[in-house]
Amino acid sequence: MNKKYICYCGLYCENCAVMAKIVPASKVLYDEMRKAGFEDVINYIPGGDGFWPFLKSMAENGLCISCKDGGGNPGCAVRICAKEKGVEVCALCETYPCEKFDAFFKQSVGYPTLKQDNDLFREQGAEAWGKMQDERRKTGFTYSDSKHEEGDSSNE
Repeated sequence: MNKKYICYCGLYCENCAVMAKIVPASKVLYDEMRKAGFEDVINYIPGGDGFWPFLKSMAENGLCISCKDGGGNPGCAVRICAKEKGVEVCALCETYPCEKFDAFFKQSVGYPTLKQDNDLFREQGAEAWGKMQDERRKTGFTYSDSKHEEGDSSNE
């Protein structure tokens, strides 16, 4: 587990679909398009002049940095609160869980695994939580998959 990717809310960046799936796919797409000569003709394709630098940057640099390093929504209420309180992870805050997490815990709009993840962090510590995140990553898990699991719409 890379500690720099632990978000204030308790999500782990390396299990986000952007980092786990989209960025690796962008590398493949960029390499294949470059090999096929798109670099020479991309400006003649509508929107290509904006698409190509974006794809190249994503393939070479990735898209995300953790919220602790300035990525994500700067207006995130969870991040603002955690920074104000000096809390590294909300699960360790004495007022957790608070109303800022209501949407995070909902199946349809949030992260349905987050409550149990934060409970694990709070009860067993960062090492146990990190081991679980690493195991998930090995299976190809992403948070977006957990939002759309078949048969789980009852939590909406």
